[in-house]
Amino acid sequence: MAKNTLSFVCQNCGAAYNRWQGKCESCGEWNTLAEEDTSGSVPVSIRSRRKGRTFALESLSGKSPDAPRLSSGMTELDRVTGGGFVRGSVLLVGGDPGIGKSTLLTQATSLLARAGHRVVYISGEEAVAQVRLRAERLGLSDAPVQLAAETSVEDIVSTLSEGAVPRLIVIDSIQTMWTDTVESAPGTVTQVRASAQALIRFAKKTGAAIILVGHVTKDGQIAGPRVVEHMVDAVMSFEGEGSQQFRILRAVKNRFGPTDEIGVFEMTGLGLREVTNPSELFLSERDLGTPGTAVFAGIEGTRPVLVELQALVAPTSLGTPRRAVVGWDPSRLSMVLAVLEAHCGVKLSGHDVYLNVAGGLRIHEPAADLAAAAALVSSLVNAQLPADAVYFGEISLSGVVRPVAQTPARLKEAAKLGFQRAVLPESARGESGGDAGLSLNAVNSLTTLVAEIAARGSRRGESNAPAEKNATPARFRRGEG
Repeated sequence: MAKNTLSFVCQNCGAAYNRWQGKCESCGEWNTLAEEDTSGSVPVSIRSRRKGRTFALESLSGKSPDAPRLSSGMTELDRVTGGGFVRGSVLLVGGDPGIGKSTLLTQATSLLARAGHRVVYISGEEAVAQVRLRAERLGLSDAPVQLAAETSVEDIVSTLSEGAVPRLIVIDSIQTMWTDTVESAPGTVTQVRASAQALIRFAKKTGAAIILVGHVTKDGQIAGPRVVEHMVDAVMSFEGEGSQQFRILRAVKNRFGPTDEIGVFEMTGLGLREVTNPSELFLSERDLGTPGTAVFAGIEGTRPVLVELQALVAPTSLGTPRRAVVGWDPSRLSMVLAVLEAHCGVKLSGHDVYLNVAGGLRIHEPAADLAAAAALVSSLVNAQLPADAVYFGEISLSGVVRPVAQTPARLKEAAKLGFQRAVLPESARGESGGDAGLSLNAVNSLTTLVAEIAARGSRRGESNAPAEKNATPARFRRGEG
């Protein structure tokens, strides 16, 4: 008999300890250690006697056939996966509860089943009747998807091994699966790791593509041990706000495609609708003529996306001004504020600063520095930015506006949506700006742009504002407070 080995495993990071303690020393979380039996089903003395089998070795030279892909029938989903599902691949999809993971996978499996492929949907959280109700609401009840409600990995593998190999298998979710090889409750680190390993082994052996649905923590990270993310071929995050109708599918890891692509969907009463032009969605409710708003021409993967940045600079009564940012890196906001104060004479130490990316989109590229700076200065001096202008460029610590990649794609997208001018780095002036038909305002340093916005604010203040507001541009003169 194998000796039971009890240990305390962190349910957040998977670290194991021989005794219980309140705080995990590996990830720093409190009260995440749970007692688990980590002994295997086979004694170590027996496992050590098994002889290994020989396998063939190959050279570096030679041709490897391209992995055939299976198109899901949804353009946005295929964009994120790199062109479709690869045979034998395992994908992990995570997202907040109620964000639409099951809805997305129900639509994808229904399209594949209607195309003649064998598709299996295994639900560990819902009954078969509940999944049927969702399919009926989406108008997909006639799709020949094979459905089951099961949580035993051994039973699932045995059932799927009979008959033709399924082209796509959905496991919803991996936290509900359990295997007989370990003696732990479903959802624990040991069970999640062992169940995922058994399903991955089945996918590699048969060539079936498997999608694992994973829970997320309160921080938005996929729950369970990080080793599962290393075991799978792709990790995708389904993001969105409950108050917004759109959803974004983003690839975090992808062995068969890019990791910077996004797929945009809109949640409707009939399910998720693909959004082929996200820029129109993010700019649909734009408030024209309001100070503190600037349109940023960004790139998400190979797709140009135009989004509005909103800034609010207000005097503060607190000793430490407030800095709040939604949808952007707070560290980059602090850097832009420091450059504005050090090189442009913009005094923001007595103001609260709020920055928001309209629509709930998260921006990761540094090209948004110039648009954020323009929105901040516009709000400070109460000056309207041109409604037909887009901004992009990276700001260095010296105040120089640095060039960014894929300038022609940004300008082409702006011209397609009716914008007439673009504010961009000086070195990007000759990058096919004339082909896009835009009037280019190339700036070499942030000081030039700040002076232009400040001058516009002073003229507006002289005509419509009291006399005390006419001194606003004085904040931009060095040596004055």
